[in-house]
Amino acid sequence: MRTGKTLLIGLLLAMAGMAGAQSLTLTLDRTIALATDSSLEAFRSKNMFLRGYWQYRTFKAERLPSLTLNLTPAQYYRDITRRYDSGNNIDVYRNQQSFYAGGNLTIEQNFDLLGGSFFIDSDLGYIRNFGDDTYSQFTSVPIRVGYSQSLLGYNPFKWAHKLEPLKYDKAKKDLLYDLEEIGEMATYYFFTLAMAQTEYEIAREKVASSDTLYRVGQEKHKIASISQGDLLTLKLDAVNARNSLQSAELSLKRAMFNLASYLNFDQNTEIRAALPNRPRHMVVPVDVALQYARDNNPTFLGSQQNILSAEQEVDRTKKESMFNASFRASVGFNQVGDSFRDAYRNLLQQDVVSLSVSIPLVDWGVRRGKYNMARNNLNVIQISSKQEELKVEEDVIMTVSEFNIQQDMIASAEEALDLAVTAYEETVQRFMIGKADINSLTLSQNRQESAQRNYISALQNYWVSYYKIRRLTLYDFDLNVSLSDKFDFDHHLYQ
Repeated sequence: MRTGKTLLIGLLLAMAGMAGAQSLTLTLDRTIALATDSSLEAFRSKNMFLRGYWQYRTFKAERLPSLTLNLTPAQYYRDITRRYDSGNNIDVYRNQQSFYAGGNLTIEQNFDLLGGSFFIDSDLGYIRNFGDDTYSQFTSVPIRVGYSQSLLGYNPFKWAHKLEPLKYDKAKKDLLYDLEEIGEMATYYFFTLAMAQTEYEIAREKVASSDTLYRVGQEKHKIASISQGDLLTLKLDAVNARNSLQSAELSLKRAMFNLASYLNFDQNTEIRAALPNRPRHMVVPVDVALQYARDNNPTFLGSQQNILSAEQEVDRTKKESMFNASFRASVGFNQVGDSFRDAYRNLLQQDVVSLSVSIPLVDWGVRRGKYNMARNNLNVIQISSKQEELKVEEDVIMTVSEFNIQQDMIASAEEALDLAVTAYEETVQRFMIGKADINSLTLSQNRQESAQRNYISALQNYWVSYYKIRRLTLYDFDLNVSLSDKFDFDHHLYQ
């Protein structure tokens, strides 16, 4: 009775485990699509791109006119203040109470070319004083038009106009680069699982074949067709095959776990990798790949951005080391009256023109030092950027060269696999009829297993190289389309 309960509990647990485990077969394309869509790395990369996208949207919005309403609905003062008594020619303290309310409406437009700002505004203010002499006044500026400008100073608008579009383009290509890197990593995990599957199948077949050969060997030993040593070798092969099967099963589970975790699946998901067919023949010219890398790789865009930022700092520190002059002018109307209506009657013209100059006389070389540091930093960044670009170009050349020979290696590995399988099958048949010894059989089996591994490795090297080329160039050589152009076409929202 107890045994029956134990079996029932075990059956229920097994059924629960089967219900909880999801099983699916993935192709390489599907694996990459899932990785670039659902993995945690893809989520992080997409959010980093959105940060750059909104930064660019903010820059574009800053190029448009802004409308601002500033209000002071109520401001009440009650304090003791010092005032001059002209009758007695002395300063006295007096109690003061007042109420103020006002507002300002401003339209402002930045002028990138010169770094100045145009503005149109309107003001209205109200004040009421309390005490022995209570009175109220309104003041208005119905309209005022003006312009302010730094004449010789640093122009941040000009540099933002150069840098911000470049930053957005780099953010977009950083996203594409990261997604291709995710696809490359998913390819690695996919083929790691495919290799683990192959090793497991080899181990299973080896257990079955070694058991069969051991039974055949026992029969042959009975009729003295093989020696005791050969029989013991067959038995040892059978024992080793079972040990290898257990090790292969653990490696298979580990490979499934790694791929499921990377794809953000449940860790108990059972995944089977469906190997892709031999890819079509495709040759990537090195010079073409290099040109696409220079146009699209975010490393080159990063170099441009870093150099521009350093040049911006040189320009800023250079102009701040000299004297600065600023200009402000406005034309409008204003009036003051005891009532709201009086504040808008008989308007008086209001003209304001100001020119200010700031001249550093003695700063002990601080400004000149900042300028020299900025200039030296520019030189360092230019050299570092060139080194980074050369590394990318070298990586492109080596990866393309490796890729162009991988296709021949796949064909060679496939042919070797067919030959090894045929040779092993024939050797088994010859062993059965006593025309092949145990050494020939073992050697043939090892060659077949090695050929299977080499074929999967050749496929893995091909696809990893292909997706690495895509990552370095951000170009799809299969469809002959730029990944950046494809992204722009698919995501009109981010234009």
